[in-house]
Amino acid sequence: MNTLKTTFLLALLTVLLVVAGGAIGGEGGMLFALVLAGAMNFVSYWFSDKIVLAMYGAKEVTESESPEFFNLVRQLAARAGLPMPRVYLIPSDTPNAFATGRNPEHAAVAATRGILRILTREELMGVMAHELSHVKHRDILISTIAATVAGAITYLAHMAQWAAIFGGGGRDRDGEGGGILGMLVMVIVAPLAALLIQMAISRSREYDADRGGAEVSGNPLYLAGALRKLEAANRRLPMQEATPASAHMFIVNPLAGGGLMSLFSTHPPMEERVRRLESMVYGNRP
Repeated sequence: MNTLKTTFLLALLTVLLVVAGGAIGGEGGMLFALVLAGAMNFVSYWFSDKIVLAMYGAKEVTESESPEFFNLVRQLAARAGLPMPRVYLIPSDTPNAFATGRNPEHAAVAATRGILRILTREELMGVMAHELSHVKHRDILISTIAATVAGAITYLAHMAQWAAIFGGGGRDRDGEGGGILGMLVMVIVAPLAALLIQMAISRSREYDADRGGAEVSGNPLYLAGALRKLEAANRRLPMQEATPASAHMFIVNPLAGGGLMSLFSTHPPMEERVRRLESMVYGNRP
């Protein structure tokens, strides 16, 4: 069901992109939007892993450099029936982790220095099993495409804003584009809609990865305990180098923010994630 939902949301995101292009430049704008999305997805597919790893200063480690962590990942990958991914360490004291790569044969998992310090071996197993579940179900590629198309929509919104400022909205007199009303809708509504769709995609994939990670690690409580620790630690020490464009990749939101901003988080509510994991062990207790 989640796969069908994700496919529908990705299609909706693409339609929104095309409509956004049409609001700016009519048929020409729609074609431009499709070409832009195609180019961005091409770059994302082939180079997104290298880009995001470099962004966070991640360093690939070998078994001799980090034997305990490396062997833990290898053990979990074998349980999940996956090829051994590349293993990276991020020089950050904020505890967090993510997976990247276009498919299981070209995947990488990365953990911060901080997460290795605060989690027990069992909790770390839960976290890395979660990331490997993302790899197994190709969630990385899905989230990358979603983020790329959402980024393209935001880019077009900025173009629409400048076009409106400099009189681009007057084209409705010639029957082209969407006119000033279309411009306003584009600037205000389209980026918000893109964010909500991207959020829905990311949240559904996180729940699936939690369940898959719990099954691979052998105990849902490993991940539940880790999530509690990571949520508290990231509230105290947000990752300074994290960006909204890549925040969805991490197992918990690395950005500071609560209240209204939490409603627009790409991550599901932590209480619900923990509740679902615990229900795998205890059932739905009152």
